[in-house]
Amino acid sequence: MARLPDFEALAIFAKVVELRSFAAAADELTLSKATVSKAVTRLEQRLGARLFNRTSRRLALTDAGHKLAERAARLLADGEAAENEALAQSAAPRGLVRLAVPMTFGVKVIAPLLPEFLAAYPDVAIDLHLSDAMVDLIGEGFDAGIRIATLPDSSLLARRLCAMPRFTVAAPSYLAAHGRPTHPMHLASHRCLGYAYLSTPNTWHYTNAAGEQADVRLSGPLRVNNGEALLPALLAGLGIADLPEFIVGDALASGAVEVILQGWHQREGAVHLVMPPGGPRPARVEVLADFLAERLGRARRGGAIAISSASTD
Repeated sequence: MARLPDFEALAIFAKVVELRSFAAAADELTLSKATVSKAVTRLEQRLGARLFNRTSRRLALTDAGHKLAERAARLLADGEAAENEALAQSAAPRGLVRLAVPMTFGVKVIAPLLPEFLAAYPDVAIDLHLSDAMVDLIGEGFDAGIRIATLPDSSLLARRLCAMPRFTVAAPSYLAAHGRPTHPMHLASHRCLGYAYLSTPNTWHYTNAAGEQADVRLSGPLRVNNGEALLPALLAGLGIADLPEFIVGDALASGAVEVILQGWHQREGAVHLVMPPGGPRPARVEVLADFLAERLGRARRGGAIAISSASTD
């Protein structure tokens, strides 16, 4: 395998040429004069050519040194520019944030918040990826993602944004036709509408205040990979669904569906912003995280989140 260029030695050589002095280069780079001299010697040995003619009073480039000096100076300038740009982006909110968000939550909750954020941070751009599928943040190059669940153990860093209530619901027409279940195990004999991206899509797990648990295996006429797609079948009385407030809140408020299994609930998760490990993170990611935490927390403190008013859960 070919060796990488000795970028450090090339940069030190360029600085010596610029300042016409090993000592001055050492001072500016906060290195010892011996370290600067060794770097240039290492470069000469690697290239098989002397780069300077050195006397006690004079430092002059050789022909090989002249040919290398311009490219080394350009390399040093490019490196300094790249580093300065990276430092600027980490210190000030600037650049692109790639954000992965579940489809319905993204459309109804996150997207309506973005105009305010973009107006406040005009040098930041958002690439919003909408999908209910579990996105590989690291493998697909995302800066952050929204996850709405009880998070499993993971190497990802998570920041809780707000609570996320969910409700087991049915339309009055379904309950009139099939009866009202009062215990989770009754669901096994009912038509249940499923969501494919649950950690256990065919089983719902309930607990009550007494600590009792009930795991019920489901069957029903419909399973989807987007929770909002269950609403037409739910409202038509075709089955029972368990959905988060940001999807079913309006239907609950209007009486189109009713909460069943009072006193029982599935594990209540939360809305989290998850990010790849490592840091520090660029300022553009940090300000977006702070903005979402403040806006979603404010909406949650105001009570149930009304999707139509672009609040969130």
